[in-house]
Amino acid sequence: MLASSIPSSFLFLLHFLLFSLSHLNDATSDSSVRRVALQGATLSHLVLDPRTGHLYVGGVDHLYQLTSDLKVMSHVTTGPHLDSPDCLPPIVPQDCPSATPTHNHNKVLLMEAGQGEEPVSLIVCGSLYQGICDKRSLANISDVIYQTSNPVDTQYVAANDPRVSTVALVITTENKQEGSGPGAIMRLMLVGRSYTSKGPGDIPPITTRRLFPVFPPRRAFSQEEELGKLVVGSYSEYNNHFVKAVTHGNHVYFLFSRRDMWHKKEYRTYASRLCISDRSFYSYVEMPLLCRGGYNLAQAAWLGSHSGEAALFIIMAAGQASTPVPTSRSALCVYEMADLDAMLLRAQEVCYTEGGRGRSGQEEAYIEYAVSSRCLRLPEESLSEYPCGGEHTPNPIASAVPLPATPTFTSTTQLTAVTTATEAGHTIAFLGDRQGRLHKVLVRSDWSGDLYGSLLVDSGSSVSADLLLDESQQHVYVLTTSTLWKVPVSSCERQTDCQSCLAVRDPYCGWCVLEGRCTRKHLCQRHKQPNHWLWSFDLTNQCVTVASVQPANQSRDEQTQVTLSVVQLPALTEAESLSCVFGLLPPQPAIVIGNNITCQSPATELLPPMLRGNDHMILPVSLMFGHVTITTGNMTFFDCSAVSQLNQSSQCLACVSSVWRCNWCPLDQLCTHNHSCPNQHVILNHREESPGPTSCPLVFSLQSSALVPLGLSTTVVLRGRNLDIYTDEADYVCVVEIETVPVVLSATVEKSQDNTETFTCSSHQFQYAVSQLRYSAPVYLRRGERRIDASPDLRLQLYDCSAGQSDCSQCKAVPEEYGCVWCPGRPAPRCVFNQSCDTVVADSCPPPQITQVHPVSGPLEGGILVTITGSNLGISYLDVVGGVTVAGVNCPLTPEGYQISTRVVCELQPSGKQREGPVLVTVGTTPPGKSTQLFTYQDPKLLGLLPDRGPVSGGTWLTIRGQQLLTGQKSDLKAFVGRQPCYIVEEVNDTQLVCQTGSSNQTGGVPVRVLFGKAERTVPSVPFRYLDDPIITDASPAESFFAGGRVIMVTGRNLEVVQQPIIVVWVEPLAVQRVKRRRRLALLTSRQHLVFNNTMTTVVENCSVLSSSQMTCLTPTVTPEVKVKGVWFQLDNVRVHYDSIKGKSFTYYPNPEFFPLNREAPDIPYRFKPGGVIAVEGQDLTRAMSRQEVKARLGDQECEVKTLDNTHLYCEPPETQPLSVDDAYELPSLKVFMGHLQVDLGLVQYDSNSLLTPVPLAAQIGLGAGAAVIILSVLVVILMYRRKSKQALRDYKKVLLQLETLEINVGDQCRKEFTDLMTEMMDLSSDVGGPGLPLLDYRTYAERVFFPGQSVAPLNRQLDLPDSRKQTVEQGLLQLNNLLNNRLFLTRFIHTLEAQQGFSQRDRGYVASLLTIALHNKLEYFTEVMKSLLQDLVQQYVDKNPKLMLRRTETVVEKMLTNWMSICLYSFLKEVAGEPLYMLYRAIKYQVDKGPVDAVTGKAKRTLNDSHLLREDIDYYTMTLTVLVKNGGEVQHCPVKILDTDTITQVKDKILDQVYRGAPFSQRPAADSLDLEWRSGQAGHLTLSDDDVTAVVQGRWKRLNTLQHYKVPDGATVALIPRSQSSTGVNQVFQTGEKTPMLESEEEEGLRLWHLVKSSEDPEIPKHRKSSMRDRERAKAIPEIYLTRLLSMKGTLQKFVDDVFLAILSTKRPPPIAVRFFFDFLDDMAEKHGIDDPETVHIWKTNSLPLRFWVNILKNPQFVLDVQVTDSIDAVLSVIAQTFIDSCTTSEHKVGRDSPVNKLLYAREIPRYKQLVERYYSDIHSAASGCYQEMNSTLTELSGSFASEMNSLVALHELYKYINKYYDQVILSLEEDSSGQKMQLAYRLQQVAALVENKVTDL
Repeated sequence: MLASSIPSSFLFLLHFLLFSLSHLNDATSDSSVRRVALQGATLSHLVLDPRTGHLYVGGVDHLYQLTSDLKVMSHVTTGPHLDSPDCLPPIVPQDCPSATPTHNHNKVLLMEAGQGEEPVSLIVCGSLYQGICDKRSLANISDVIYQTSNPVDTQYVAANDPRVSTVALVITTENKQEGSGPGAIMRLMLVGRSYTSKGPGDIPPITTRRLFPVFPPRRAFSQEEELGKLVVGSYSEYNNHFVKAVTHGNHVYFLFSRRDMWHKKEYRTYASRLCISDRSFYSYVEMPLLCRGGYNLAQAAWLGSHSGEAALFIIMAAGQASTPVPTSRSALCVYEMADLDAMLLRAQEVCYTEGGRGRSGQEEAYIEYAVSSRCLRLPEESLSEYPCGGEHTPNPIASAVPLPATPTFTSTTQLTAVTTATEAGHTIAFLGDRQGRLHKVLVRSDWSGDLYGSLLVDSGSSVSADLLLDESQQHVYVLTTSTLWKVPVSSCERQTDCQSCLAVRDPYCGWCVLEGRCTRKHLCQRHKQPNHWLWSFDLTNQCVTVASVQPANQSRDEQTQVTLSVVQLPALTEAESLSCVFGLLPPQPAIVIGNNITCQSPATELLPPMLRGNDHMILPVSLMFGHVTITTGNMTFFDCSAVSQLNQSSQCLACVSSVWRCNWCPLDQLCTHNHSCPNQHVILNHREESPGPTSCPLVFSLQSSALVPLGLSTTVVLRGRNLDIYTDEADYVCVVEIETVPVVLSATVEKSQDNTETFTCSSHQFQYAVSQLRYSAPVYLRRGERRIDASPDLRLQLYDCSAGQSDCSQCKAVPEEYGCVWCPGRPAPRCVFNQSCDTVVADSCPPPQITQVHPVSGPLEGGILVTITGSNLGISYLDVVGGVTVAGVNCPLTPEGYQISTRVVCELQPSGKQREGPVLVTVGTTPPGKSTQLFTYQDPKLLGLLPDRGPVSGGTWLTIRGQQLLTGQKSDLKAFVGRQPCYIVEEVNDTQLVCQTGSSNQTGGVPVRVLFGKAERTVPSVPFRYLDDPIITDASPAESFFAGGRVIMVTGRNLEVVQQPIIVVWVEPLAVQRVKRRRRLALLTSRQHLVFNNTMTTVVENCSVLSSSQMTCLTPTVTPEVKVKGVWFQLDNVRVHYDSIKGKSFTYYPNPEFFPLNREAPDIPYRFKPGGVIAVEGQDLTRAMSRQEVKARLGDQECEVKTLDNTHLYCEPPETQPLSVDDAYELPSLKVFMGHLQVDLGLVQYDSNSLLTPVPLAAQIGLGAGAAVIILSVLVVILMYRRKSKQALRDYKKVLLQLETLEINVGDQCRKEFTDLMTEMMDLSSDVGGPGLPLLDYRTYAERVFFPGQSVAPLNRQLDLPDSRKQTVEQGLLQLNNLLNNRLFLTRFIHTLEAQQGFSQRDRGYVASLLTIALHNKLEYFTEVMKSLLQDLVQQYVDKNPKLMLRRTETVVEKMLTNWMSICLYSFLKEVAGEPLYMLYRAIKYQVDKGPVDAVTGKAKRTLNDSHLLREDIDYYTMTLTVLVKNGGEVQHCPVKILDTDTITQVKDKILDQVYRGAPFSQRPAADSLDLEWRSGQAGHLTLSDDDVTAVVQGRWKRLNTLQHYKVPDGATVALIPRSQSSTGVNQVFQTGEKTPMLESEEEEGLRLWHLVKSSEDPEIPKHRKSSMRDRERAKAIPEIYLTRLLSMKGTLQKFVDDVFLAILSTKRPPPIAVRFFFDFLDDMAEKHGIDDPETVHIWKTNSLPLRFWVNILKNPQFVLDVQVTDSIDAVLSVIAQTFIDSCTTSEHKVGRDSPVNKLLYAREIPRYKQLVERYYSDIHSAASGCYQEMNSTLTELSGSFASEMNSLVALHELYKYINKYYDQVILSLEEDSSGQKMQLAYRLQQVAALVENKVTDL
């Protein structure tokens, strides 16, 4: 139902005020403020990583890692755990009876910078286990880098009490310990912690802890003797409450408060200092800080800068008496670090050299902490020689003189946090307080502060001391009790004009004049020039304004020069100019002279028309710089003719009296701006120093009376002046306008001596039709057709005594001057003019007459108003005073209620008892008037109320039962619940009253009262109870279709107190949306007023309360023509907006679309075979609906919904055809119900086998006899078939349900897997691109690409020659190198080799790679040779089939091309493609390893390759093993996740992956060189292996051992130890970096090995267990269900596959020069040979780059990366590589049921990838060619870069072997060539042969 109620003006005002207030004070409604609610209240620490922008939050039992946008990346639970502050860890319950589950409060959260390969870590210390710490990875806090399970007492760091503070910081200093080399560093953590009464009591206030390096026997976080500490005599007395620790320069500073033990025993705040390099604390010195005003306890601090100097900003609170408890009174005090250092140095100096006393003899320094030391008198240079102290200097020193400061800012609410920023040279402090507010204070140069803004961030929740600005200084992170907020530091960009920008008074903001926007200073280009950037915080700044416009007003009929005087006009360059814009007219050039701007006013025809009823228009004049409006003034354009037209009665007066300079032409009846008239006579404006209005021809007064009675002949006389200017002979007439009808009367003129005229109008009887006493009629004079001006107040007052005077009293009340009398004439007495009464006038009036009394009842106590209406109730109020009685009781009158003669109002007086009687009114001496109605005094009673409870916010409809409740009138009735009004909402009857309760400020029972005027009644003994408001904590789902009716389950508290909860949807028609957009546009362009819609339209639906904690609501129906503006729950007076419940808004979607069952012929019934399911097709079925909510009915029975997805609904109908519920059809129809949406999908007809044609009786008898013989034999077969059919149907349904479950879960599983994978891959983000990307060096890369599969490449070999021959051979090889640099020799050599039959394809590739190495130092030459050979190759294929070129590597040049691409693209791999390729590899490895992998067959549960899919459902369990890892001398515990089904070798591989995470594969130990040892207890060590005497043997099969086999429990401790020589077992052997062969089935004493599945079907299955053929087929088919695992894997890896393809094919960065060069070459070849088929060129490019290079890299990442590629990973990579191949082909990608699974997997993505390829080729082609010079430069650079890594002599020697093999053929080929003969190539080759192998030649 629609409810339209709220007036728009009120609604707009309310919204505007709320919007303004929220943006000024409340962050919760500010869209620019982000927030995230976190577990672990109270959250205590926040750390920002400036490198990544990641945030780390520590709280109670929880640790979070978030992105800069507050998205949670990782979440770790740190408690609660079994602990007690009285016990030392590890906690053993038997030894520590006080141990209980204890919360872990985060005490320290710090970042530690790594050194070298050591990762950056996060230091986390909690309150558990005596405050021990651990290190976590900054990339993923779930990864623990260091943790001790058995800490020693020196590793207790933080306070074990949540209430006791701990601060810490990390420092790096020189490592001077033994064994450290020069330049070695040491990383330490300085910790300040307060005293705790429980646990170890000997931990000093400040200690030094070791972080790095850590070598046994040293431990991380340990407190070592040589590292130093603050020695204290009494720990309990010196209980420092630490607030902050900071570093500045070469010193560390601690800020703390404690009792002053030396002087007044009062609590003070101290700052202490320590040299960073001081390991013995000799340099320790502290000083009290004084914040004037009694602020003595530091609460928070920040080391910032002020005026370019470092300063310490400290929040101080006033202590409560002499206690350390802070009060709400607090302040910000600022101390310059230079002053602090100077005072601390002074204290050191006084204590070193002056015995602690200054020059005045006063004590200035002393020794603190009750230690045996004292101030000395050392030599004066002691401080300069020992600035950080020494063994002989006194310590610890304390200054007796405090450092004072005056508060910069004070607050009555306790401040809790501070941070600062510097903006445009100004210091801004951000302060948090205990009430959740963020204050912004500008700190001025004199240290005073201006509060310019306060924002309510989190009401009632204290702001944590860790207040941080982000790395861009644009946001401040605010940590409150349970929420992290990201608040912008300013909102400059929201201010759209200069005035609002300057009014915001934000130091960050200023108005950029020439850019027309509110910006920060550095964002305004000309901010350094005056008047260009106006700082909003400077009150003297004002916007560029137009001081004056000359002329200010101008006639629209003339054009003139307009001069604008502008204040604060910014200077422009000579080339720049300004323009003027009048209104919306085109701009005009402006001339600038100083601060004056002159421009031409618009032409008359360009000005917009004047609005009706106006004589002028105000046009804005804007000063423009380009498209930016600098300032705007106003200019008025007036129209004199409109002045006179608007005042027809006195045109001359209006014209010459107007504010405009208008003049009147009386003879022309013309008002003009000119000073002359067509007929000469002119009356000038009063501004022209002329008589002005007094010169106008005018009728200025009436000489006769203005009062004119109706019906009597009356003469009107007028007086005029200045009429002698009219010289024509026209006559004067008088005109009286009555009801717009003119009455024209002739007039006679008489001139007077005072130059005036008297006009006597002919007499006339005036009449008017309006029934009223008086009518005002204008009168004026006309001369001919010319109307003479009349004074504005010149009017006749026509009157009619009888109008409205219905009785004598009213007639006598008419004023005497009218002459009205009460005439008792016939046919009836009436009120007439005295001259019109033809009888004797009545002197007195008849008695009063009463017509109505209201109300007719009242309470005994009186107090209500009684209204009496009638006639002749007196002429005045005084006539009736004391003359009214009600039921015999006098009723005093109220003056304000009296109306002459017709109404009397009196106040009812108490009667004392119930009585009844008439109302009497007496006027004067006449008899009293008596009412016919009787008035009753009643005694109303209240009997009860329903309901008797409701929420404190009110809104409950309360029904009060009673008797005689209709006492008095409704306005006298008022109900109250306690002191709160209860608003009457329905018509009251005698027994019932309904009111709506108001809000209360407290819960509890209150009485219910009803006031009847002044009489009060209370409901006896039944109070109304105000209960706590209902609270909604959850509501789901958050979507609905437009049709509504979806059930929203609402969860909360106190829901039962609501009388009628409803769900409300606020909607707005789309037309209104468009109107609002147009209005906003109009507002921006014309700045005119807006008109708002006058109603707020809502749609509501009642909710049903199920219990105090649950209710259900059906979503209301909305139409598609509206836009949903908001959804909320109205719980009586409590309104809960949906988006406030969980931060998610409610969304309405269009209704789903259903297709008829029989889409081809909807009118024909759908044929259904019983036993199956009905499939319904549609669109968007699940967008706002789940399967459980959908109902389907077939006729009168339910069709059970089995499956629902986005496009299909499957339901199972009854076995037999249901009955129709529609009388119009015999067949049932299928109807689907989704909430209120009901869809009829058509009729359904069951197929029946009994529908046979009728058979004649004789035939039936014959058939029956024949059938009788068959029936018995067939019956058994039918029964068996029926049984089997039912079984098959059950199996089918079972498979259907199984498929349905898989289909529903696969999407969720995909999302979950992707989330897990992304969390796991976070660790890579910081490593990849740096040392973490295991990229192979160029030499290794070249070996693997040039010589794939070869164990020893030529690059790694040396010339194996005797020393005697070595020099000679090398000389020969150098000559061969010279020959190879001859292009003719090289091409003839290659062509000759390729012509030999014995020269295999493998030889061709090998020779090509050898040539690549030999010519690597001359790549430019190599490229030219390759191009020449390719041209020959093109020529060959052009004659055959050009599309086949480069398809395979059949020639030497094709392998040369592969190598050339590999060389040129190495840097691209390194800089661009390597990272996504590595991420893809890691993602695949992570996913594959998460599921079981068969060690023998290589099949995996998680794969993309269906041939490598482990189709069986293997039960497995994920375990975490604790691996003992030796780190130096210390053994650390490393958790590793494995599967219980993993073989021992697989476990070792996973452990090595975790332990050597990020390390290149070649640098790890091999798994077969290590043994896995399971350690249980002190002495239990068991070595595990894949195969041992415990292995299970079944028949011919032996199973590999797994953790499951050994029954290793979750959490077990294992270690990898070097393998002993005697160890035996099945091991994997692999070459580093190459694919790892899985365990092969090998015969071992006749046994076959297996792991998860047997490689072939066991032939020894007993016959009785072999199933029928159908069962075997079903068993074979059902494993295909597991193909959905491929989908899950594909969805999880999709992002990483996309990233790789995009990296390869993106043209956002310039493609590699080699690719552009070679594609250009291919285009030239195609053009040269006349190939215009684009598909051919596309194929050439594909064959030369994607298929020749990228597919090779995708399938073999070990060619580029130092990684291990197992068979299971290779299987996945093969599918991805094949997808890449398919994406590069031009043929259309068609898939069908018989397509390979891998093609089906990527069927949707391949078209998208094809577009990528085509765009890549197209962009390269369209780019300008001519990159040959750039290519040559690149090749020269590559030649020099890598040539030294190439072993060219070995390559030349290998090449010579081929020369030797085909020596005669090569020589012959060279001799046959004429050019070769001239160059003596054959001869030179023979010389080479002679040198290399001492060969006898023809030389």
